[in-house]
Amino acid sequence: MNHSKSHSNTILTHLAKRYMLLLIISLCVLLTACGQTNTSATSPESNSGTSDNASPSPEPNNNPNNGEGNGAGSDTDEETQTESDQVTPSQEEQDPVKEQLSQLSLEEKIGQMILAGVQGTELDDQGKKMISDQKVGGIIFYANNVTTLDATAKFIQSIKHANRSNPVPIFMSVDQEGGKVSRMPDSVESIPSNRTVGDTNQAKLAETMGQLLARQVKLVGFNLDFAPVLDVNSNPKNPVIGDRSFGSSADLVAKMGVAEMKGLRSEVVIPVVKHFPGHGDTSVDSHLDLPVVNKTLKQLAELEWIPFQAAVKEQAEAVMVAHILFPKLDPDHPASLSDVIIGEHLRGKFGYDGVVITDDLSMGAIAKNYKLNEAAITTVQAGSDILLVAHSYESAKTIFDTLLNAVRNGKISESRIDESVYRILSLKQHYKLSDEQQASGNLKQLNTDIKDWRNEIHVQK
Repeated sequence: MNHSKSHSNTILTHLAKRYMLLLIISLCVLLTACGQTNTSATSPESNSGTSDNASPSPEPNNNPNNGEGNGAGSDTDEETQTESDQVTPSQEEQDPVKEQLSQLSLEEKIGQMILAGVQGTELDDQGKKMISDQKVGGIIFYANNVTTLDATAKFIQSIKHANRSNPVPIFMSVDQEGGKVSRMPDSVESIPSNRTVGDTNQAKLAETMGQLLARQVKLVGFNLDFAPVLDVNSNPKNPVIGDRSFGSSADLVAKMGVAEMKGLRSEVVIPVVKHFPGHGDTSVDSHLDLPVVNKTLKQLAELEWIPFQAAVKEQAEAVMVAHILFPKLDPDHPASLSDVIIGEHLRGKFGYDGVVITDDLSMGAIAKNYKLNEAAITTVQAGSDILLVAHSYESAKTIFDTLLNAVRNGKISESRIDESVYRILSLKQHYKLSDEQQASGNLKQLNTDIKDWRNEIHVQK
């Protein structure tokens, strides 16, 4: 009997140990399962696609850790997801501008750096040839190119149509500042000078001015306006700026000019601020000869440069550089040809990486002092992206041939050309330029809005 009881106790002890072992194993399994559940619930991957801040993805979310499907947390799925994550960023990092640039020939790239004038009020054979042969990136209209709204719109559309054989849409540009610099037909209500608007000291009115200017130029199909003027009118004897400036205070010009720039931008017309480094203290008209301004760097920084620095801070799309000699900065070259002024100061100290456009290289300031081919090479070496040359098909061809030969003989590297064309293509892509774009707007409504705005200016003054 005692032996039997002892045997029974041994069996019970053995069973108890097995039961305790099974209980411990069950608890471990349960804890492990809970741990896996918690990891899945708090994983950053599991929340992707549900966050308000998550970027939408064109691909379905196949993340195995999102609680859908089987095998959550398996090593194989994690490895697959890791590989997917490594592929996706490289796809997203593709640069559409660089891709477009890589598809252009050298001739097409150089053409993008030329903004040329045309003759008459209809596209002639020479104009068509310039577009097809020199592949110019832009056209500028002057008063003699503009007639009625309908005729001007047809002229512009014919240029866009001719450019369709080229791989990049064309800039259609104009000087539409308001005041005495106006290219629009008489059927469009006039916009007063910058000074008139500047006298109100109301940035909102300047912003509306930019919007109205943009709506004016879109009536015929322009997509770029050489405005606003950021020159400070500090010299009363200035023969070329005067009331084209918002005033004699740098802070006022900065405030009003940047507001106008934003107004143009808001209506999807590209603004070009001008005339860097500042045309307000000249006593010579650069259309006729080369002005000289004997100001130091410190003096320029305290006045002329303030509006341009404000515009650069607000991501100015393009800056026009003037034909003015500043001998205390660069005694050998006017600003438009100066590596010191464009490269060292505008690009370097200002940190500007937008498009730099020269003033018209056929103006007296350049034509009387430099050969066009030499000026073209020098300004590109200085950092200019677009060379404006108006009034002559021959001049556009000279610049095209000069830059093409300069690259071929090693005077200018193709990588330098690529820098400029990258900026130009970036701007055109950003504004979604297309040669299919038509003239747009309602003339009657625009004229009503201009009248209302002019009345508000007079009230504010």
